[in-house]
Amino acid sequence: MPIPPVDTHALHVELDTERKIRHRNKLYYRFNHWPIWIFVFFIAPGPLTFDLFERGVDSRMLTWLAIVLAGTGIAGIFGKLPGSEPAPYIIRFTEDRPNPLYRRICYTTAWGEVVAFAVLNIAGLVWAVATGEWHLKQMYEAAYFPIAGTMWLLGAFGLLPRVKKSTAGEGHERRYFYGSVWAVCVAQPTLWLLWKVVPHTRSGDLIKLAIFVGILVFMGQQARLGRLPRTRPIVPGEWAVSD
Repeated sequence: MPIPPVDTHALHVELDTERKIRHRNKLYYRFNHWPIWIFVFFIAPGPLTFDLFERGVDSRMLTWLAIVLAGTGIAGIFGKLPGSEPAPYIIRFTEDRPNPLYRRICYTTAWGEVVAFAVLNIAGLVWAVATGEWHLKQMYEAAYFPIAGTMWLLGAFGLLPRVKKSTAGEGHERRYFYGSVWAVCVAQPTLWLLWKVVPHTRSGDLIKLAIFVGILVFMGQQARLGRLPRTRPIVPGEWAVSD
């Protein structure tokens, strides 16, 4: 399998030879990845997550949380969550190894959420600015699963970064994933705060839209330059560890 070229746009790169090699994952390291995947699978039903932020916790959310805790907990115990493995699965980023099913499922799920939440919030803000009315809840109910489902389908066919059939190229693919996650994870809480403090007027909604999109663009640019954690291209050729 061909090795992806080094991203010459990045200001920072990582050399394989400078990375510390782990042959085992410590217990706390494995445990610390569990909350990440709890969160990923808990927010997978987007309309339910919307209700959580709109109205608070109810029995549906508690039931779903219990299912997610049980499912991810069992998977983590058996090392079937990314980062929870007894030993790192990927040692050489250019090595053409099969990408395990559990990694493909986890990262595919996250991709669907990252794209769906960003697209729907932008669409909701644009609609509010254009019409003066908010229909974000209706948008989530109608479009979340078609958008996320499309990404999940792409992931099922191995057409997204980190969910391909081979792990070759992880040194570059992981930066696209983490860059997208960083962008949305900063933009989403900021938008929620703006929703609380900025008036619900067209000018206020325009401010929300500008800030939300601005954060996505800014964080994306920082990721492209390799300035965010885990977004530096890893120069292939030597030993390295991924999680």
